[in-house]
Amino acid sequence: MLFGASRRLKQRNSRRRLISPPSPDNISLASSSSSEQRRPQPGAEKIKGPVPYAFPVRNTLNAAEFGRSGMMGLAAGRGNRVAKWAKNRTVQVVVWVVASMVISLVVHLGMRRYNMENAEKRLVSMCEDRARMLQDQFAVSVNHVHALAILVSTFHLHKNPSAIDQATFAEYTAMTAFERPLFGGVAYAQRVMRSQREKFEEQQGWVIRTMKRGPSPEQDEYAPVIFAQETLSYLKTLDMMSGEEDRENILRARATGKAVLTSPFRLLNSNHLGVVFTFPVYRTHLSPTATVEERVEATAGYLGGGFDIESLVETLLKQLAGNAEILVNVYDVTNASIPLIMYGPEQMIGYTALSHVSMLEFGDPFRKHQMECRYCQKPAVPWSAIYTPTGVFVIVMLIGYIIFTAYNRYATVVEDCRKMEELKVQAEAADVAKSQFLATVSHEIRTPMHGVLGMLDMLLDTELSSTQKDYAQTAQVCGKALISLINEVLDRAKIEAGKLEMEAVPFDIRSVLDDVISLFSAKSGIELAVFVSDKVPQVLMGDPGRFRQIVTNLVGNSIKFTERGHIFIQVHLADHATAAMNPKTEMSSNRPPDSFDTLSGLETADGRNGWETFKLLLSDWAESGSRSGGDSEDIALIVSVEDTGIGIPLQAQDRVFTPFMQADSSTSRNYGGTGIGLSISKCLVELMGGQISFLSRPHVGSTFTFTAVLKRCNHSNGGEPLPSSFRGTRAIVLDDRPVRSAVTRYHLQRLGIGVEIATNAVAGPSSQLWKHPDMIVVEKDTWESSGLRRRLLEWKGSGEGAALPPPKIVLLVGAESEKAAAAGGGLADAVIMKPLRASTIAACLEQVAGIRKLHRPELVNGGSAFLRRLLAGKRILVVDDNKVNRRIAAGALNKYGANVECAESGSDALSLLQIPHDFDACFMDVQMPEMDGFEATRRIRQMESRANAEGGRGREWHVPVLAMTADVIQATYEECMKSGMDGYVSKPFEEKQLYQAVARFFKSQQPPPVADGSS
Repeated sequence: MLFGASRRLKQRNSRRRLISPPSPDNISLASSSSSEQRRPQPGAEKIKGPVPYAFPVRNTLNAAEFGRSGMMGLAAGRGNRVAKWAKNRTVQVVVWVVASMVISLVVHLGMRRYNMENAEKRLVSMCEDRARMLQDQFAVSVNHVHALAILVSTFHLHKNPSAIDQATFAEYTAMTAFERPLFGGVAYAQRVMRSQREKFEEQQGWVIRTMKRGPSPEQDEYAPVIFAQETLSYLKTLDMMSGEEDRENILRARATGKAVLTSPFRLLNSNHLGVVFTFPVYRTHLSPTATVEERVEATAGYLGGGFDIESLVETLLKQLAGNAEILVNVYDVTNASIPLIMYGPEQMIGYTALSHVSMLEFGDPFRKHQMECRYCQKPAVPWSAIYTPTGVFVIVMLIGYIIFTAYNRYATVVEDCRKMEELKVQAEAADVAKSQFLATVSHEIRTPMHGVLGMLDMLLDTELSSTQKDYAQTAQVCGKALISLINEVLDRAKIEAGKLEMEAVPFDIRSVLDDVISLFSAKSGIELAVFVSDKVPQVLMGDPGRFRQIVTNLVGNSIKFTERGHIFIQVHLADHATAAMNPKTEMSSNRPPDSFDTLSGLETADGRNGWETFKLLLSDWAESGSRSGGDSEDIALIVSVEDTGIGIPLQAQDRVFTPFMQADSSTSRNYGGTGIGLSISKCLVELMGGQISFLSRPHVGSTFTFTAVLKRCNHSNGGEPLPSSFRGTRAIVLDDRPVRSAVTRYHLQRLGIGVEIATNAVAGPSSQLWKHPDMIVVEKDTWESSGLRRRLLEWKGSGEGAALPPPKIVLLVGAESEKAAAAGGGLADAVIMKPLRASTIAACLEQVAGIRKLHRPELVNGGSAFLRRLLAGKRILVVDDNKVNRRIAAGALNKYGANVECAESGSDALSLLQIPHDFDACFMDVQMPEMDGFEATRRIRQMESRANAEGGRGREWHVPVLAMTADVIQATYEECMKSGMDGYVSKPFEEKQLYQAVARFFKSQQPPPVADGSS
């Protein structure tokens, strides 16, 4: 099957136009920046005289303002650009909207063009499909006619007589008409030569007639119809050669051997447009290469019929989809200048701007046919071509809005950055001013306090009445409290500035905790106790001062808010405590409902802090999985401070560690304090590598817990050693409360005393536990239980153990009134006041046992004797611009035997320290007018360097210079070291600090130990 080449009629060529939005005017973003010139205020006067506060701050601010002016000048250009952007904002918005509309229009036109291209492709596809199907249907009909021709050739020409007559042909063609639905009928015309006409007419019994029904004239050959389908019976006897167009078809058909068609015309029966179909019938089978003469010679007749083109196309279109969308015309274009319509409307209706032509191949080589297809109406614009550009417009506008907002945000950020730069410069200046202010305030506050406390110390060294001494001591306590508050505020400032550094020195944690509880005198009815696990090393490496400060803050809060019960300090290895306090640990369930196995028998905030957990902490139960790091250098401790106070309200627990915040911040609160202690403690704990937390229940109590990471220390001397004279002795502790008895055993075991605990005190004397103890330690609660006093009297007065000295009975009490009452009973050999400390227990037992105690004279009176031997005869220069401070320093040093000379300024000190001189040390104030202590020290070192370079005049010159100031911040200490000072002594003088400062430079003759006490 051959398909015709397609061509397009009336096609439109559209061009894409690139539409670009108009560009806005160029906006210059360059702007010059200039810094503002500061002008002096009219009427400003030069400040005369020393200004101790304003001078360093003013210098700092001037430098800061200079930097700030530069930053402001740098940011001025940004500000100008922002202003210009705001000025042209409307123009840019309009330009963006127009650009968005142009983009949307381009998208719309592009989608419409794409839709038309798709419509054209769909039209081409439908037209080609219809042309192909029309050709297929025609080919099928031709094949059936060809089969009929073979039938005629076989049964008519090759049979003698013929097997086909008119009746047989008519009946057969009528029965097989369904195979040729588009044929109005078929007929067979036989070829008759002139010489055969007479014989043919005799055989047929009729005369050959023309198309006009008249006898056919004489001619070379004839083609009369001898067989016809019933529908074409009127063609019988008619000579097909008599019609001019039929004659041409017959001649072309027998010459080519193919079916040929006539031009279109109206069929008689249906009045439809159709063509006459002619097909040759040969006597013999011809080869495809047969010549025209051979074909003409072999021709026996012709099959023909009326072909209904209009019905064929109409039937075909009904079978296909999209028939209502397109219009179809079929043309005979053998004469291209005058095409003959075969199907379709004669007038060109429909959407003619878009059409397609498909060529039809019906097998006739002499005629040309084509099919033209077009849409009934113009293809509709799809909804996608409407809402897609609309969506594009919205998206572009949103992008513009985002860009617009982002740029506005950028402009805002630029402005904020400019302000932040200014604020940064101001903050840096304020930070410097703050540090200077703290130094100044520290100096200016501590200096008069130094004078007050120094004069009080000197006053207490004089002869005073009891009332006067009480007043002076009260004033001294208040002054020290104020100094402590100042130190806390300064600590907070140093923490915020990141200038607080932690020491790393060996210390005995047990001695530190003993010192802490010695600072507090427990209230009546409150038990204050400390316990350190024996798994904690004796000596650790860390900052004992900061550790002491944390515990002191926590215990101080507990003392403040606790009216009954106990305050219990515990220290354990962190891993061991975590394993022992696992929630899966079973607690004792057979205690009375209103009694608790705690230190005082009262309920605590953390329900796990009972005897069952404490017993696990004393044992090795959890040690298998918590070896404290084995050989690790780090030791993680967990410290808890437990109380049975009023607790912390739930609404206040979130701000416990906030500086200067309290649970009750009203002016009528019942408890004092600044609210800074816990904040400082939290910061110090974090500096130690730990964390602090708490658990509190209102009206039950609070438990504060913190962890600290310290270093393992190989040194064995971390504190004052305890006496060893009690090692090997045996003691019995009588106490009904297991936690309290464990605390008593802890303190006794530190002295080397073997301890056994008896909980059933009444039945005690008859048991083997009571055989030959060296001492019996009895708690006051157990002492007052029924029958114990009487049993102890009977046992002590009986003959048991007469060969051995009777055991000493030691009574433990918590108040001074209880001590007096217990001592009046006559049964107790000694009464020890709580809180228990190893040193106080040792001192009491030494007194009871009459043990001779060896001591070092330097430890008498807090080290005063040793300090006296260090300073005795030493010539010391004191430099201070304050007369009171000079008197106090001279008085303190004279107290220890030093020869003191005073100077009022740094220049005076330089005059006195001209080489050679006989001063052994110099105490130099830091802040002085004209020449401060730093500059004076630098000049002293320069003089010494020159003298040593010249030979030193027989010695190496270096006089120890100790900074003497009330300023205690780290920056001042660093400045002291830079200027060449050797040490640091803060005001007011403390004996321990003074000793530590001068002991590095002076040596003392150590006298032999002396005995004290009676045998």
